Amino acid sequence: MIPVGRVTNVMIVASRLTDFVGDLTRLVLDNAQGYVCLANVHMVVTASRNRDLQAVMDKAIYLAPDGMPLVWLLKRQGFAQAQRIPGADLTLRTCEFAAREGIAVGFYGSTAGTIEALKGSLLHKFPQLRIAYCESPPTLSEKPEVDMQVVARLKKSGARIIFVGLGCPKQEFWMAAHSFHLPAVLIGVGAAFEFLAGTLKRAPLWIQNCGMEWCYRLCQEPGRLWKRYLVLNTLFAWMVMKEMVSKKS
Repeated sequence: MIPVGRVTNVMIVASRLTDFVGDLTRLVLDNAQGYVCLANVHMVVTASRNRDLQAVMDKAIYLAPDGMPLVWLLKRQGFAQAQRIPGADLTLRTCEFAAREGIAVGFYGSTAGTIEALKGSLLHKFPQLRIAYCESPPTLSEKPEVDMQVVARLKKSGARIIFVGLGCPKQEFWMAAHSFHLPAVLIGVGAAFEFLAGTLKRAPLWIQNCGMEWCYRLCQEPGRLWKRYLVLNTLFAWMVMKEMVSKKS
């Protein structure tokens, strides 16, 4: 059983990346059905103000930490083994497993160009990987409804692991809406498609480990990300301090 800790309003996996991948791949081999979310500060704060997103996160098979502040808070609770589980790393590890086991995978999200580059990059790393499905969807609403045509295509492909790269909270709502209809494990991986395709540069490892990847991303996409990082990071710090004060009183 993978240990879980509570960070503000959500229950988050507190394990090593290797252990998490091992448990996730066992679920796939057991023909599990459902979805996995990767949480960061943005998602946690958004969920605190959006009950629908909170409900979606609560119903996930796993909610894993893709942000160092969440890992630090888990370690503070005594989970010394807690590690960050980045979407790009999880995608690579899971694809490695899928290639070895002959399990078909699918990709849904991003742009057509990114999807093609992603496919080429993964097949270069894992020549035996069975990529059964790739789709770059048209612009979707923040809370997409079930698209039975997409469901039919995904079922026909035979993909048992489906990586979803639509960004938060769209990908979480999409997975929650579609997972009931798909005999697969869906994994929301955010910008992992862009990182692995090479269309977006990933922060150096030392920046990731010191919890400053948000600053690196902000410099890359200031117009899109300034509110997410500058406003939501401040709100997250306030939520954490408020909770600490509450526990002491």
